[in-house]
Amino acid sequence: MSYRLRYIIFFLLDSAIVLSAIFMSYFLLHPTISGYSNTMIILSAITLLISHHIAAYFFHLYDRVWGVASARELLTIGIAVTISVVAASGMQFLIKNDIYFRVMAITWMLHILMIGGSRFFLRLLKDHDSFTSHGERRRVLIIGAGQAGTMLARNLLRAQQPEFVPVAFVDDDPRKQQLKIMNVTVQGKTTDIERLVEKKKVSDIIIAIPSLGRIGIRNIYERCAKTGVRVKIMPNIEDVMTGKISVNDMRDVKIEDLLGREEVHLDLKAIADKLTNKTILVTGAGGSIGSEICRQVLDFRPSQLLLLGHGESSIYNIDMELRRKVSKSTKLTPIIADVQDRNRIFDIISKYQPDVIYHAAAHKHVPLMESNPMEAVKNNIFGTKNVAEAADTFDVRYFVLVSTDKAVNPPNIMGATKRVAEMIVQNLAKTSNTRFAAVRFGNVLGSRGSVVPLFKQQIARGGPVTVTDPEMTRYFMTIPEASKLVIQAGTLATGGEVFVLDMGESVKIVDLAKNLIKLSGYNVNEIGIEYSGIRPGEKMFEELLNEDEIQSAYVYPKIHIGKATPIGKTELDRLIEQIPKLSEKKLKEILIDVANRKMIDRNEFQNINI
Repeated sequence: MSYRLRYIIFFLLDSAIVLSAIFMSYFLLHPTISGYSNTMIILSAITLLISHHIAAYFFHLYDRVWGVASARELLTIGIAVTISVVAASGMQFLIKNDIYFRVMAITWMLHILMIGGSRFFLRLLKDHDSFTSHGERRRVLIIGAGQAGTMLARNLLRAQQPEFVPVAFVDDDPRKQQLKIMNVTVQGKTTDIERLVEKKKVSDIIIAIPSLGRIGIRNIYERCAKTGVRVKIMPNIEDVMTGKISVNDMRDVKIEDLLGREEVHLDLKAIADKLTNKTILVTGAGGSIGSEICRQVLDFRPSQLLLLGHGESSIYNIDMELRRKVSKSTKLTPIIADVQDRNRIFDIISKYQPDVIYHAAAHKHVPLMESNPMEAVKNNIFGTKNVAEAADTFDVRYFVLVSTDKAVNPPNIMGATKRVAEMIVQNLAKTSNTRFAAVRFGNVLGSRGSVVPLFKQQIARGGPVTVTDPEMTRYFMTIPEASKLVIQAGTLATGGEVFVLDMGESVKIVDLAKNLIKLSGYNVNEIGIEYSGIRPGEKMFEELLNEDEIQSAYVYPKIHIGKATPIGKTELDRLIEQIPKLSEKKLKEILIDVANRKMIDRNEFQNINI
């Protein structure tokens, strides 16, 4: 129906209601009143009609969607009707110096009843259609009978092209049990999810508690997963209220939601002091971690953000992405360079004089680096040495190395090179004006080469999902979490620290695979899991700190400082000097021994057997 036709219908309907109200009140009271002439009744009716339409125009009574009307709309009707009745009463007083209070009082009541009733009838028609025309709509169980759940139910029931119909709520608040919300009953607690799914023939579960933390989401999801139905989460209520997204923009549960650990929150003021109006350099800016660091740094409005990377395509992509949201106060500068090129790195840092460097450029794939050990050395050791020493030479204020839990007791070349990289910045920190620090974290969900994208590809192909060993465990975190830790570490660094995130409990890889299968809408038997055995260089479990490094106190919520002790500078320099002369086999042996501190004596480094 067009707006114009709709307006005309409401105009004519209200005109009939207004005239009916005053004439009905007159005839109801006619035997008991006197002096109320036909002329006066007609004048009163005309005044009431004109004033009503003026008030209706002013209060937009014909512009509202009455099918979703609330108490506020009914209050607006009351105000408009009162104004029109007062106007008609005023006309009576001007002409007759008298007001027929009983007639106008009944007119006011009839007017409100009929105007409000007509709108409420439209609301009933809308709701009746929502409740009775389910058709092929998916039956939804809503978890959470609070503000978000109520808003969700209302929107689902009144959708123009409805896909879902809520059939029950569950809520752990005992005071809400058996209450009706939008004519949908709260029929139990989260412990009743399985029973209600079967009883109500539920096809979808929606978690409508946007403030629920990861631990809560994981606990509820574990119950939901047993039902075998699709599980979704309602978006953040603040985003809904501010109009960023619709309440119906539900998303699937992500593997990140099931980590069982709350995210780290930043000390925004401390970070702003370090980054705002400063020049920031990010190496490896096109990678998973580097690009996310760039996104988060940009929010603090640096004067210049240098995006350094070796891959032309990846730097182009992050540069184009950031240009769509960068403020005028920040200059973006993409730089194609290889951290292994010492002269190029020194030229860049000399030219731009960055205040902070986040060094995220690295080779990180364990089995791949086992086959290419010298490439791991060139990128992770020599590349770090080049950037760190340039930072020292040109008095960069802060340097943060992105490291890994694989640097702890490494049996592989990748972890060993990252531990040596930590030693490089730790030794520099002893004499430099630059504040050097390293940040260790576990596996990053969704990063390139990580297990989650591989599992998703295998599931998409119909399986099976390949897991190395049923007992293998890893620590996991999200890309934004990892990037936040790197940024926060820059504000905490005093020189030489190895920062470590309290990552909670490690996760079995096989459990991660099972959750991904369920989140993809399958059961484990459909996809299948195969065990392939541990690959070269892999460990059964990872550690964030070894026994000598453990320090229980937090320096910031959920952030430890490890007491990782490097080998001496002389020994380290001797090792790096000898690296190009070593065979691949000897290179692996020596670097792993150094990383595990099995070589610490000066004579051992002076007499390296090539």
